[in-house]
Amino acid sequence: MGIAGPFKRGRKEDRFVELLIQQTEITHSGMELLESWLKDLNREIEGKSVKEMKRMEREADEVRRILIDELNNTFVTPLDREDIFTLSLYIDNIIDYAYTTVEEMHLLEIEPDEHLLGMVALITEGTGRLLLAIKRLSANPHLTAEHANKAKKNHTEVEHIYRLAIGELFKKAKDFKQLMVMLRRREVYRHVSNMADRIDDAADVLGMIVMKII
Repeated sequence: MGIAGPFKRGRKEDRFVELLIQQTEITHSGMELLESWLKDLNREIEGKSVKEMKRMEREADEVRRILIDELNNTFVTPLDREDIFTLSLYIDNIIDYAYTTVEEMHLLEIEPDEHLLGMVALITEGTGRLLLAIKRLSANPHLTAEHANKAKKNHTEVEHIYRLAIGELFKKAKDFKQLMVMLRRREVYRHVSNMADRIDDAADVLGMIVMKII
């Protein structure tokens, strides 16, 4: 049996899990906003989408600061302190990259393509699975592990699309102008790939937490 046991919930455990859920809900909503914006790109309201994503990013940051304060004020944590901190960090990274993606697409006037749409849809699905994994953490950690593994599969699928997309970009760059467009688009692809990496990292941390508590 691990630190707390899967069914021995206390106020502090509930508090940390609640904050992680809250942070992940905001992140998942941010990914839904990004996916919706890419599907129906409207340059006239684009600035509003950037501002809304920034608002979500700041809201998620605030929840993370509260979680860190709780960690600092708790002598003994029901879950591994480092695991809580690291999981929150990876989730925070996802919404940060989502905001950077929206901002750079707005500033660089990058149009979405099928590769970008496909990757973002998978990441949105992945954040949804992370959310389910965290919600099941206290009562049913075995389900947490299942959802985390599914999130890792989302990461693998994103990386496959990413490699295809990068390969196509280099084939299309025939002159200097196309090269500049290719470099800007590659940067956006990279942010999306980084989001997928953080989903994979967060899923790994959840796996470690499950091993410690069952």
